[in-house]
Amino acid sequence: MTQLDSVFQALADPTRRAILARLAEGEATVDEIREPFAMSQPSISRHLKVLEQAGLISTRIDGNSRPRRIEPAAFAAIDDWLNRYRDVWQANYARLDDVLEQLKQEDETR
Repeated sequence: MTQLDSVFQALADPTRRAILARLAEGEATVDEIREPFAMSQPSISRHLKVLEQAGLISTRIDGNSRPRRIEPAAFAAIDDWLNRYRDVWQANYARLDDVLEQLKQEDETR
C-alpha cells in the first residue's frame, strides 16, 4: 500500500477525522483527545496508531506525556494529488455548465 493509500484509508473514518480536527487546534495528549468521545483509551490509541502510521500525526515525548500533533507534510501530499485532478474537474464542470445552459435555452424557446 502506498503512503497516499494509507492516508486516504485513515481519513475514511469519521472518528479519525474528528481527531485530526482536534489536533488542528494544537497538540494534545491521548486523554485530551479522548474527552469528547464515548470511547475507551485503548480504542482512541488504535485510531491514533492508524493516523501515525499514515504519517498524518506524530508523537512528541515530553517526560511522561506523549502529546500528538499534526504532520503538515502528509496534507501537502494530499493537496498535490488533488491539484493534479483539479483542472480536469473544473473543465468537466465548465462543460456541464455549458450543457445545462444549452438545455435551459432550448426549454425557454419551446
